[in-house]
Amino acid sequence: MNTVEHTRNADRTLGDPIVQISNVAKSFHGNKVLHDVSLTVRQGEVVVIAGRSGSGKSTLLRCVDYLETIDSGEIRACGHLMGFKESAGGKRTALKEADIARQRQDLGMVFQSFNLFPHLTVLDNIVVPPVQVLKADEDATRAHARELLDRVGLPDKENAYPSQLSGGQQQRVAIARALAMKPKVMLFDEPTSALDPEMISEVLDVMIDLSTQGMTMIAVTHEMGFARAAADRVLLMHDGHIVEEAPPEKFFNNPDSEHTRLFLSKILSH
Repeated sequence: MNTVEHTRNADRTLGDPIVQISNVAKSFHGNKVLHDVSLTVRQGEVVVIAGRSGSGKSTLLRCVDYLETIDSGEIRACGHLMGFKESAGGKRTALKEADIARQRQDLGMVFQSFNLFPHLTVLDNIVVPPVQVLKADEDATRAHARELLDRVGLPDKENAYPSQLSGGQQQRVAIARALAMKPKVMLFDEPTSALDPEMISEVLDVMIDLSTQGMTMIAVTHEMGFARAAADRVLLMHDGHIVEEAPPEKFFNNPDSEHTRLFLSKILSH
C-alpha cells in the first residue's frame, strides 16, 4: 500500500472541539520551550505538527496527555481540564496522579519507543491494559484485540513475543494496544523515527487508515508524505511558537512563514 496514493476526504464534516490548548507555557530549568501556545482540534480532525528538533512539538504533545505539567494556560481534552478538577464558582484543584491517569483514558498515546511488555505475547500486550485499567471483560477484550491485530495487518502474530517482531510490527502492535483502550483522540509522538526506512510506510498506512475512519489524531512527525495524505491541518513549530498553521495544500505550496519555507527546503530535499 503506497502512502502517497491516499487522499483526505476534504468534504467530510468535523465535529465539535475535542482538544483545546489555551495560552500554554512550559519551561525546563529556566529555558522556556512553549510560549503561550494555543490550538483547537475538532472531532475527526487530523493535525500534524512539524518542526526541527527542539522546537517544542513533542513537549506540546506530552502536555496534552499531561505527561508534562504546564506552567500557565490550560488544556481541555475530551471534556477534562487536564490535571485539574473544576468545582462550582470556577475553583480548580490539582489532581493526584491516579485521577490524571483516569483523564488520560480518553487519549491514546503512541511513542517513538514501542514500550511493549517483553514477557507478554502480542495478544496479551493488547489485552492486559483494558482488562486491568478499565476492568473490561477479558473474553470480549481478546476478541476485540484480534480485530485490532487484523486492522493493523498482524492477524498471524498474536502468539509472538515483541522480540520476534520487526520494529514496524512492534509499532503497529503499540497502535493496536492504544486503540484497545477505545480512545477518543490518538496522539502520535514521532512514531516512525526509530524505524528503518522500509518499515516506515507500514506504520503510516495504519495511521492513514485510522484517519479515513474518523479518528481524531494529533501527530508529531517528519513524514511529510503522511501530512500531505492525511492531515486536515499542518502546523510548524519554531522555538516554542506555532509559526504556521494551514491546510496541507497551502502549507506545502504557499506558506506564509519564512521558517516554514526554510524547513520545507531542508526536509523535502532529503
